[in-house]
Amino acid sequence: MKFLDDVDLKGKRVLMRVDFNVPLDKNRQVTDDKRIQAVVPSLRKLIEEQCRVVLASHLGRPKGKVVAEMSLQPVADSLSGLIGRPVTVAPDCIGPEVTRLVEALQPGQVLILENLRFHPEEEENDPGFSQALASLCDVYVNEGFAVSHRAHASVHGITRYAKICAGGYQLQQEISTFHKAFDHPQRPVAVVIGGAKVSSKIGVLTNILPKTEHLFIGGAMANTFLKARGLTVGASLVEDEYLDTARDLLDQAAKAGVTVHLPVDVVVAASPDDGANAREVSVDGIPPGMQALDVGPQTVKQFIAALKTCRTIVWNGPLGVFETPPFHQATFALAEFLGSAQALTVIGGGDSAAAVKKAGVADKVSYVSTGGGAFLEMMEGKVLPGIAALEECARRAGSTTP
Repeated sequence: MKFLDDVDLKGKRVLMRVDFNVPLDKNRQVTDDKRIQAVVPSLRKLIEEQCRVVLASHLGRPKGKVVAEMSLQPVADSLSGLIGRPVTVAPDCIGPEVTRLVEALQPGQVLILENLRFHPEEEENDPGFSQALASLCDVYVNEGFAVSHRAHASVHGITRYAKICAGGYQLQQEISTFHKAFDHPQRPVAVVIGGAKVSSKIGVLTNILPKTEHLFIGGAMANTFLKARGLTVGASLVEDEYLDTARDLLDQAAKAGVTVHLPVDVVVAASPDDGANAREVSVDGIPPGMQALDVGPQTVKQFIAALKTCRTIVWNGPLGVFETPPFHQATFALAEFLGSAQALTVIGGGDSAAAVKKAGVADKVSYVSTGGGAFLEMMEGKVLPGIAALEECARRAGSTTP
């Protein structure tokens, strides 16, 4: 695969796929510009190279129809403020008027195409739509790691028609950090997995077992593992149909020499709305009718003590219902520890990224991935279509080099 520094960009027309699917408030103002900020280094590189820059993104789920509230104009305004120059929004993402605007671009100017998903052909990976996008550029750059697990036209199909394809700086960092954590790590390696369901993390758990020395399980998914070990978990969320799966995973871990860390105490209440009556109990003392909604302080203490021995730590998924106090405490305590840990600390997944931000340590951990689903699929060992497409484009270019 090629990246920005590997290709000749001088004066070229560059179409860069970005992920500007950012939250907007009721006044259609961007409330979190992290994903916009993430592409600024690549964008500045293109501007320095006097490229004529075309940005492409989706926003929301318009389902193939034009939805005015999902226009990228607010994103363009936010980006313009970040880079200190105007960013024009095209009326569409393909068509004669868009082609005219692209042809009129001057070196260093930036145009953003209107929401790609206003066209159903984007998510259908339609060849004609892909070719129309490719016709707007000399060089295609994928700077949207968070959408690289989607085989969409602007991520996958376009690479079949673009002559030169490359990954942006952010995509390069995502891939590099992931390989540093899982393929060439400093050991011991620890993986902390949380969230609600075992079913959504089976692929991750199975794939990472051979790559880690310590596996920490929290969140509601820990309830299924606790029940699989014969404990009674009251009214806690449990996936009974995955009890055998949980037992198998624990057996696999034991055979692989992986130490599995499960909660020893939890914070319970009748429901997430019953925080006033929350209390800490041992995992073998969860009362009937009560739900485990966070891991307890003793668990946090034991988790952190073990994590201090690790040189590489990857975290995906909260330890409790962290959006609702007082069930945020374990998740925030873990985030704060990772902010000061003497290790490579990699945060993946939207909830974990939100937790380190709310805990005020997002700039203290080693790396926060911009891709939730994409990061999870890489943890599952899957090949992301967007990355595979860049590799294939590089192979084609190499086969035609004289």
